Formats: sequence, structure tokens, C-alpha cells
Amino acid sequence: MDYLTTARNDAHQTLDVMVVGEALIDVVTTSDDQVEHPGGSPANVAYGLGRLGVTTGLLTAIAPDARGISIENHLRSAGVVLLPGSKSLTRTASATATLGPDGSARYDFDISWDLAPTAPAYFPKILHTGSIATFLSPGASAVKALLEQAHRHCMITYDPNIRPALLGSHNEAKATFEELVPLTDVVKLSDEDAQWLYPQKSLDETAAHILGLGTGLTVITKGADGSHFTTPTASISIPAVKSKVADTIGAGDSYMAALILGFLTRGTEGFAPAVLEQLGHTAAAAAAITVQRPGANPPTLEELNLAIEAHTAGTQYART
Repeated sequence: MDYLTTARNDAHQTLDVMVVGEALIDVVTTSDDQVEHPGGSPANVAYGLGRLGVTTGLLTAIAPDARGISIENHLRSAGVVLLPGSKSLTRTASATATLGPDGSARYDFDISWDLAPTAPAYFPKILHTGSIATFLSPGASAVKALLEQAHRHCMITYDPNIRPALLGSHNEAKATFEELVPLTDVVKLSDEDAQWLYPQKSLDETAAHILGLGTGLTVITKGADGSHFTTPTASISIPAVKSKVADTIGAGDSYMAALILGFLTRGTEGFAPAVLEQLGHTAAAAAAITVQRPGANPPTLEELNLAIEAHTAGTQYART
């Protein structure tokens, strides 16, 4: 089956980005309330890309139940295509996110992950995957097989988005991660991911190690402390954009979506330092917008452009 072309208004449209991974319902619990939001890291990235105007499809596994319909409608509202084969489960997965006083979230999962083997007729410009989908059997093997087919044909971005409660042993999870890295062009992970995977290494050592496994760019995000971009020839630190935090749900996924948008529009300069700085500032602005709003609620392209303009103006004013 050709997963990368979809009929819309009787016209065939090739996807710029294909996202592969889980979609689920986040049940957000606070001391006062409980609210449900569509979520799952890959689904959040796909939704964020759609909000940024990128032609995006999601290959996932949901059920044709009320929660699955809610996810599909949510994706459709951003223009994201739910790709054929994605309604394969009997119950849509969920994750209960319990918020702390600082807005940080702790997750408990009710999820099974399976994905039918795929053989795309051709490939998008960028394929993104990550999170539970790359670790949890039996679906993880299908994701790896898809990356093995795709990595010579399109850019691949990967965010492991480690969820220790769903992984096997540390050694098994690290081995799975390290088997996938050589199939990628970009690995983005949080400082918590990095410290879990490589507790004996500094963040700089971890970035260098991941590059040594075969990827071309490592991005480590550090929340309010910004992010760091590392290539074999460059090392760039990007400050976070200060913002009032409602919660951190989806912030890393908004960052990833904006990063992918940047890869699509960066021109021919590859991972030059100036390109990395622009990518980092754009992604930081997207994350800052998201943390100000409850749930995984990423910016539209217009909101992101306005935030970048305001930040740039403020920076220029501060320098004069």
C-alpha cells in the first residue's frame, strides 16, 4: 500500500513529512480536575507540523472508539492525514499525566503498540519517529524495518522520548536506541533522556557518543536552560525563551515540530552554525508558546512567526 500519497479534494498530494508512532489520550490529573487531551509524542509532533502548515501524515495505531475518533478529529483539525492502516487496535491507548506544582508531568500508561508491516511506494522529504513506538514490541520491529527502508531515501529525525515505565532493562533500551541511531540524520532528546540512557556521561559526552553512532546532528534540550546542537564540526548553545509555565505537556514535541519545519526550509547550507542557530531559536520559541497553554497545544505558523519577530526585536533593542 502507498502510505505517502493521499487523496484530498480529489487531488493527489505528496506528504512533506511522515510521522510514525503512537497516538493516545492524555488524561491530565491535577489536584482540582481531570481533563482528556489527544496526545502521544509522535501524534503531537504531527499535529504541531500541521499547525505550522506542513503537509503531514501520521502512521499510528488507534481504535475506532470514542477516543480514537477524538484523536482523528484533532489531527484533521490541523490538516494532518491519518494514514491507512492506522485504525488497527480494539482500544485506543491512554496516558494519565499527573501534574506537579511546577507544571511538570508524571505519566502512567495503558498502551499496546502494534503496526502492520509497511512498504511505501516512495518516501516523504522527512520521516520522523520516536518515543514508545520505537521501543515497545511488537510494533517497534515494524518501525525499525520502515527506517531501514527509508534512511537512504529521505531525512530521518528521531526523538527517543524515554518512558522508563514502559521499557525493559536499561541495557535492552539502550541497545534498541543505539540500533536506530545509525538509521537517522538527526537525534533530538531531552537532558533527562540523555541522563537515563548514559548516566555516567556528561551531556557533551553523550552528544559526541550519539554522533559517533552515525547520526549527523544531536540536539539535547534542557528545559529552561535552553538546548545544545552538536555536529562533527560545530557546537552551538541556544537559550530558552522565558515564559510563564502552565504545564510542560507537549513542549518537546512542539520543539521537534518547529525543528522539522526548519529542516524543510533551511536551504542548501546543511548544518552550518548559522543554520543551527536559526533552527534552535525557532524551536525554542515554539516550545515557549506551548508551555504557556494547558496540554499539547502547539503554535500556528502565524503565532510562531509573531513570537520570533517579537523576540528578535527585543534582542536587537537590548543590544542597542
